[in-house]
Amino acid sequence: MTKRLEILGVGCPRCQSLAENAQKAAQELGIAYELVRVTDVDAIVAREVYMTPALVVDGHVKAVGIVPSVEEVKHLLTCDERGEPPCTTM
Repeated sequence: MTKRLEILGVGCPRCQSLAENAQKAAQELGIAYELVRVTDVDAIVAREVYMTPALVVDGHVKAVGIVPSVEEVKHLLTCDERGEPPCTTM
């Protein structure tokens, strides 16, 4: 199953870093993924995200206002499957 990874932010360097970390984490885990960048402020606010960058995995907001490391993103990509709370960095 392909995971949908969304990077919410207007394209700042931190947004780019988050996108790179998310891609690397998914690749290292061997997860099929689709990376989508959401830059429209109205679309970001509609998700009730008020700080960027943010990481959304399969429709669930996982990180807001920070750039999680590759290892942290790996945890966020797999914790739901392991049933480990908490499954966000918020």
